[in-house]
Amino acid sequence: MSASFAMEMRETRVVPAIAVQGKRPQRRRSISPQAGRALRVLGHAIEYLTEEFVLDHGTFSERDAQLQAVRILMAKNREIYFACPELPSLRERCLLWMQMLDA
Repeated sequence: MSASFAMEMRETRVVPAIAVQGKRPQRRRSISPQAGRALRVLGHAIEYLTEEFVLDHGTFSERDAQLQAVRILMAKNREIYFACPELPSLRERCLLWMQMLDA
């Protein structure tokens, strides 16, 4: 390994997703078995409709019923996912644990 490569590796920094994207990163969610099944079924339906659309049509039209169906399914998928509660981050869990120790 060359010295310049080793120097570059030491200077490499990980930039948080917030700084890169300008928004907060995705948080893990607690997904119930029912929500998980719904997300899986919706995902398969979206995949099926998009593959069928690409193989049959190949051109996009705003009035196409299949595209509208995919948009509806995707909106429902997001609705179910975002209805699931967020899990606390490691930082939040550590702060809560420290507060419990102080009490």
